[in-house]
Amino acid sequence: MAEQSGKTVLAVNVGNGLTRFGFFSGGDLLGTWDAATPAAITEDEARAKACSVVDEILGGYRTPDGAILSCVVPAHANVWARALSGMAATRALVVGPGLRCGVRMRQDDPSGVGADRVANVAAAQERYGAPVVVVSLGTTTNIEVVDGTGSFAGGIIAPGLMLGMHALGRAAARLPLVELRAPSSAIGRNTYEAMQSGLLFGEAARIDGLLDQVFDELGCNALVVVTGSNAELVAGLLSHEATVDEGLTLHGLARIWYMNRG
Repeated sequence: MAEQSGKTVLAVNVGNGLTRFGFFSGGDLLGTWDAATPAAITEDEARAKACSVVDEILGGYRTPDGAILSCVVPAHANVWARALSGMAATRALVVGPGLRCGVRMRQDDPSGVGADRVANVAAAQERYGAPVVVVSLGTTTNIEVVDGTGSFAGGIIAPGLMLGMHALGRAAARLPLVELRAPSSAIGRNTYEAMQSGLLFGEAARIDGLLDQVFDELGCNALVVVTGSNAELVAGLLSHEATVDEGLTLHGLARIWYMNRG
């Protein structure tokens, strides 16, 4: 296996709200770091952040053999690609057309599939086999389906939990921002609990309903893997049994790097 080469790689997943870093050695995840995604970033700032993350994870800076980027913020993509290439021993890989991911794509237009979605299905197939369904929680709630043949069959994209919470606060002036914590009952005894119920129990009910439809179309049940922001919280509210893997996207990025460069 390429992962056994011992090469080190920095994986960076730039999302709309959160940027996640993971440092791998020989395929093993040594540590992670999360940072808020800023509205704008310079190449120098991105490189400095990546270097400080490596230093924090390892307790001392070490130049990685390579780096790989998944970015859903178009204005940040080239900046991060240049920054990572400037700090690694080889030019950084950017997830997109032309890179092997180990999963056959059954999309109408594979080039239009988000890089984070590709990383998630690549990791899920390797770590859990097929069929498998990934529920990724972030700005959007994504459900990705790997069918029984190990192919990426497609998925579902819906507004995410945090997006719903902030939308309530913006659209309804008298509604407060709430802590994302499940109340003791679905029937809230006050506005705060009613909002928590709607957000969390509502998100879980939506995911459960969508999973039922996915399984019906697949013709079988599949392992469900939940990742992303608040994964542990939401997975605990689902009626479907689910495995939480908060590092799934980073593992997928590392897998893609080792397949293409390792």
